Amino acid sequence: MKYEMILFDVDDTLFDFGMTEKEALQKTFEAYGMSDALTDYLPSYKEISSVLWRDLEQGHTTLAELGAERFKRLFLAHHLEIDATAFNRDYLLNLGREIHLTEGAVDLCNQLSAYRLVIITNGFTEVQKSRIGGSPLCHSFEYLVTSEEAGFQKPDTRIFDYVFSKLQITDKKKVLIVGDSLTSDIQGGINYGIDTCWFNPNRKENKLGIHPTYEISKLMDLVTYL
Repeated sequence: MKYEMILFDVDDTLFDFGMTEKEALQKTFEAYGMSDALTDYLPSYKEISSVLWRDLEQGHTTLAELGAERFKRLFLAHHLEIDATAFNRDYLLNLGREIHLTEGAVDLCNQLSAYRLVIITNGFTEVQKSRIGGSPLCHSFEYLVTSEEAGFQKPDTRIFDYVFSKLQITDKKKVLIVGDSLTSDIQGGINYGIDTCWFNPNRKENKLGIHPTYEISKLMDLVTYL
């Protein structure tokens, strides 16, 4: 085999994060007596969240700061008097209970049982552990590395240093990273000198000048490259 280890992103790669986020927000708003809030606030939330996650990738904020800050900005924009820290805590609990796998995720991991499979994610440790642990993928991975644990986030090369040290990997040519984000997963892999596979289910045009080793629109297509 050309590769021995495959690093997988979680959100919007193995798991449908759009559905996960929507369901978790709905349940959290309901707990605060706001059953119809999702329709009113989801577009604003997604815009605010996107900005903060981009700031995280660029090292302008931390994961701990991002958590409550997204809701502080949301509630301020809509003049809502809600404790953002408490709301974020409840949201993360709900997020960890939502398990919505991407089509082909289970079949792919079963097909790759001969490889060392590892999760590398910028998400919150307890949330990702809960979601993966409660899913059919619970026994598929050798290790789950989060940016919260490592202290660095993709595309920072130091999160890859952490993975390689933790799992005693020495040959970068034997490692492939698979993810949906050009700026996080693919750029991170390129920065570190490992091969990359861009999961692009919606066949988005790549206008960023970031060139993955491979590109797939379905998870099972990865098998053809292995």
